[in-house]
Amino acid sequence: MAVKERVGLVVSDKMDKTVVVAIENRAPHPKYGKIVVRTQRYKAHDEENKCQVGDRVRIQETRPLSRTKHWIVADILSSNTTS
Repeated sequence: MAVKERVGLVVSDKMDKTVVVAIENRAPHPKYGKIVVRTQRYKAHDEENKCQVGDRVRIQETRPLSRTKHWIVADILSSNTTS
C-alpha cells in the first residue's frame, strides 16, 4: 500500500517537536465553476525542531503519535531563512 504524502507550508512551530502544516486544495466549485481554495491543517512530528514558519515541507502519514498527530515531516523542500 502506498504511503500518503502531502506538500505544504509550515504555519506554526510553537510546539515542541511538532509543526502545523497548511495544505491548500484548489478546485472548481461544482455548480458555479469558480476556483475555491480550501485549506487543511495537519500537525506533523518534527523530531529535531528544524522547521520554521514559512518553510515548504513534505509530510508523510504514519501511525498515531498523539491524539491529533498522525504525520511526520519527511523533508524540508525550501527553507525560509530570514536574517
